[in-house]
Amino acid sequence: MSMEPAIDDRPEKRSVPALSRAIEHYGPGLLVTAAVAMAAQFLAEHYGAPAMLMALLLGIAFHFLSEEGRCVAGIELSAKKVLRVGVALLGMRISVDLLIQLGAETILLLVAGLAATILFGLLLSRLLRLDWRLSLLTAGAVAICGASAAMAIAAVLPRGRHSERNLLVTVLGVTVMSTIAMIAYPILAHRLGLSDRATGIFFGGTIHDVAQVVGAGFSVSQTAGETATLVKLIRVTMLAPVVLCFSLVLRNMPADDPEIGAKRPPLLPGFVIAFLILAAINSAGWIPAALSTAGLEVSRWALLAGIVAVGMKTSLKNLFEAGRTAIGLIVAETIFIAIFILTGLSYLDLG
Repeated sequence: MSMEPAIDDRPEKRSVPALSRAIEHYGPGLLVTAAVAMAAQFLAEHYGAPAMLMALLLGIAFHFLSEEGRCVAGIELSAKKVLRVGVALLGMRISVDLLIQLGAETILLLVAGLAATILFGLLLSRLLRLDWRLSLLTAGAVAICGASAAMAIAAVLPRGRHSERNLLVTVLGVTVMSTIAMIAYPILAHRLGLSDRATGIFFGGTIHDVAQVVGAGFSVSQTAGETATLVKLIRVTMLAPVVLCFSLVLRNMPADDPEIGAKRPPLLPGFVIAFLILAAINSAGWIPAALSTAGLEVSRWALLAGIVAVGMKTSLKNLFEAGRTAIGLIVAETIFIAIFILTGLSYLDLG
């Protein structure tokens, strides 16, 4: 009679080794990106620099970790999945009330500015014979919400040889331009004699990242700061529709197009669906204030860790190869949207 011990094949028993293997596989990379993200936040708080910029620079410094070793899988996970969680949770900022408060004319100006900036980026890339993926990435980031938009758009663009490099350069470019705008635009608004409300619309409609919008707005006045923040959140609302439009257009391209390759982007990525669901729930008033605050804090840290991972995956050599081109596009698109919004303010008399 066999005395071999019975094997317990219950699902809960089998899941323990699987969880252990997942922790062993992804844990080191996730821990190192979290540690570098915390270091970036510390430097940002103590030296007044943008946290995203610090995360990028520190990530690039640790590029060697993504080439080989135990951290590779976790870094890859942070650069993709963790980033998308951060973008999805931004939906907790959005509500229908925001749209109502601004008024139809301001919203139309913002939508027109977004569409015009993306078309301008595509036209410029065509004239200069640049990669259309790069132009969509930079124009979308400038037109919507900076680094967060760049990460969301990158998820639905067809993969190319330089996809990760383009994303890193775009995030770096829009972060630097946002910081410059935070300093320069209040001076420009004062010189142009804009009212506090018009100043807020100008800042919220043109500066790329939320933190810099808030900093620029409240440096002028309470009214300018509140208006700028509200306008900026309306631009964030446009993220999901734009990503959906890009996805639909790209999926309708011929499958044998060499620019796209065999793998098509998803019709609507899961993180965009989550963004829309959270925005709808928030509009209904079903998200408690404490939960909303916690969710947005998780979003901030997820985006920070994701940017660290993207930095780790890109070498300085590759970065310099595309840096001038991408930065040039971002500067041109930033100037374009600033002129467009200022012209619209003057024409519609929204001050």
